[in-house]
Amino acid sequence: MNHITSELILLNPLDNVAVAGQTFSRGQRIESHKLTCKDPIPAGHKIAVSPIGKDAPVFKYGSNIGYALVDIEKGDHVHSHNLYIKGSLKSYAVGVDARETSFLDPSCRAVFNGFVRENGRVGTRNYIGVLSTVNCSASVSHFIAEAANNRLSHRRPDFDGVVGLSHGQGCGMTIGSEGLFILQRTLAGYANNPNFGGILIVGLGCEVNLVTSFMDSMQLKEGPRLKTLNIQDHGGTRQTIDKGVEMIKEMLPLVEAAKREPVSAEHLILALECGGSDAYSGISSNPALGAAADLLVQHGGTAILSETPEIYGAEHLLVQRASSREIADKLIARIKWWEDYTEKNNAEINNNPTPGNKEGGLTTILEKSLGAVAKAGTTNLNDVFNYAEPVTTKGMVFMDTPGYDIVSITGMIAGGANMVCFTTGRGTVMGSKPVPTLKLSSNTPMYERLKDDIDINCGSILDNGISVSQMGEIIFSTILKTASGELSKSEVHGFGNHEFVPWHMGAVL
Repeated sequence: MNHITSELILLNPLDNVAVAGQTFSRGQRIESHKLTCKDPIPAGHKIAVSPIGKDAPVFKYGSNIGYALVDIEKGDHVHSHNLYIKGSLKSYAVGVDARETSFLDPSCRAVFNGFVRENGRVGTRNYIGVLSTVNCSASVSHFIAEAANNRLSHRRPDFDGVVGLSHGQGCGMTIGSEGLFILQRTLAGYANNPNFGGILIVGLGCEVNLVTSFMDSMQLKEGPRLKTLNIQDHGGTRQTIDKGVEMIKEMLPLVEAAKREPVSAEHLILALECGGSDAYSGISSNPALGAAADLLVQHGGTAILSETPEIYGAEHLLVQRASSREIADKLIARIKWWEDYTEKNNAEINNNPTPGNKEGGLTTILEKSLGAVAKAGTTNLNDVFNYAEPVTTKGMVFMDTPGYDIVSITGMIAGGANMVCFTTGRGTVMGSKPVPTLKLSSNTPMYERLKDDIDINCGSILDNGISVSQMGEIIFSTILKTASGELSKSEVHGFGNHEFVPWHMGAVL
């Protein structure tokens, strides 16, 4: 970041546009850049700091974010009306920016208080989950969780309660299809997430995603912490609720026996997410989260970048940091898959920014992606995983997910994430169970409007001169506190019962 003033933010000496740090009116003079605004410029939007000829590249972050649709004069507003993108041949310089990571000695690594499971994985929360195999058992799954929470009034402090998680799939699907496999892998990932001390799986009894076939496909075995039941086998709703609560009571002593104990930060798997982005997201909150991700990696932990459609156009930055050609090829293959996938479905991967993104100043997917990739920090890309695939590699990794925030987070939690950090510029009020979500604002005005929902205000980077690295340390410290049991604001509100949305692939039959 080259130059910041209270008026304009110039991110790189190569840039021919700057970001407005405040709202400007037509004719207003900006002395720091010796220009006069030719148009009204909303805060967060781009203004030309030098003339740009028709079809010439527009640079932000030192990278091309598109081309001038018409001649653009110094002081013009640069946005959807005069900026476009076009296809280009991609060139990937694999691994040119890969560097050896400076890991801390294990004796010097940060610690948090977590729940150590029998398999050595560590949870940051201790829930019992009730998972539906199909939407037909969705309500009953929630009824069981609600009844169990009401009847289990005397709970240990280290037990977080029972949560019902349902979805809209599970039948009308083709047996053996990719869509069914993704659903099953997602459900199995939640069943195996270390933030669950126990799991009850609830089916109807005649669906495509039968409990038995799901368990066999995912190689899951019933035991003291994993139980199953079908509504059709237990006499209907009321009897199934009673049976479900009875099963939860049976596993409760094991779950309640878990106690928090100090463990290394190397056991943290952090899901990185951004949603409701604005032009400040790539300047404050995303780079600050990237600094926190770097710290986590140095302490031996794992950070997951995701949302393949929202790294599109900036994936070369990750390829340049790939630890090997094989890892780079895995990422490039996912990019090509998305190009084919969107074309087959009459969609445009180049047209990803939402109306809210555009209102916040983001014009093209290239611009959005360059800011989004900043969440991944600066360490090497160590692996690439498919949606909801178990994350087994340390360091910074990538998971192929859609850009839809809730679907993306669902995939990362299924992959094993035990913490979520979610940056936002426009504002978001979501949270997930069983994994706590910290929300980070890119700007102070939005933070002030949604103060009850935002955990950390990264707008201080713009307002108060706090450095990106300092904010990264604040985020990392807050991650450790939250992982140790301090409630996030979304947890205080009770979010998470409806934010389980597996990626829906294929035809509904």
